[in-house]
Amino acid sequence: MKKDDLKPTVLNGAKDDLATGLSRRSFFMAAGATGVGAAATLLSGTAARAHSTDWLQPGNNNHVIDLQATTGGMVDGAVGIDFFGHCAIKITSPGGATVLFDPWRDDPSGAWGLWFKNEFPETPADICMSTHTHFDHDAIDRPVSTMVLDRMVGNFEFADLKITGFADKHACVAPGWYSWTDALAEFGVEACPPNNVGHMDMVVYLVETGGIRTLIWGDNRHNPPEGFWDTIGQVDVLTLPVDGSQHILSYDMGNDIVERLKPKVIIPTHYLNETTSYTLTTLQVADDWVKAQKSYQMLDGASLSLNAADVAQMDREFMYFGHNAQTA
Repeated sequence: MKKDDLKPTVLNGAKDDLATGLSRRSFFMAAGATGVGAAATLLSGTAARAHSTDWLQPGNNNHVIDLQATTGGMVDGAVGIDFFGHCAIKITSPGGATVLFDPWRDDPSGAWGLWFKNEFPETPADICMSTHTHFDHDAIDRPVSTMVLDRMVGNFEFADLKITGFADKHACVAPGWYSWTDALAEFGVEACPPNNVGHMDMVVYLVETGGIRTLIWGDNRHNPPEGFWDTIGQVDVLTLPVDGSQHILSYDMGNDIVERLKPKVIIPTHYLNETTSYTLTTLQVADDWVKAQKSYQMLDGASLSLNAADVAQMDREFMYFGHNAQTA
């Protein structure tokens, strides 16, 4: 049985009157941003489907049970990186543990239009994590994952993975031509700290495995406080949301972050990917930003295998997945 085959359940002859595709979580998020009255206009008389169908997912936790016995011991070997488009990246440790970040979906309210060509694939992962609650990062019900660590702050260790979450803030001023942050003001809420609405909170993740430290930037602001930089420390692989429309970060913002952290490898994210996303995103490709760098690779697939010894010899090498993306 596929997770999407779940039928609505009627209890005692009563039905749920939320609109199809609108979860209670989505409703209350809308209520928080626009007020309950405005959010209530999203309702209709159509029975709702359950938002989470993870109890139907195939498989079990046998793999996790095997891996947990190895927790605390680091394993030498290659680190795998699979790109699923937008900001969705799956890291595979040398010991075989997998963690997937920021699976995407279309906005369930319909307010932001059609962004993605398909649903996020039901790909297996031991751990699924989200950096923040925007629809293009939070389809945490889609991967077939044993654990979900949504917006985790602090330290987590499992198998040969160590993950640290750092709380910060989403970029709140659009640097490009499309002033998407103006929409929050129209809803009567603030985008920028300290009084930002809750969905503009962010968590940046540092993943340590195989001798490689990977920083998942998400949609974080370019100018976090000084203590943030001090805590992060050395970064070997950095993901950054820079595209031709400069939707989250401008070229200069991205370049400043690279110069500050001096990572060995930079992976662009949050750009138009013809395999997964539509032009309705208003995003563009990241080609111009990548090709303006001193050293870059235009990758011919959606997967990378990185060895710590090789990465140590690199210096701000851009690795660009382009229109490649995993679809299963």
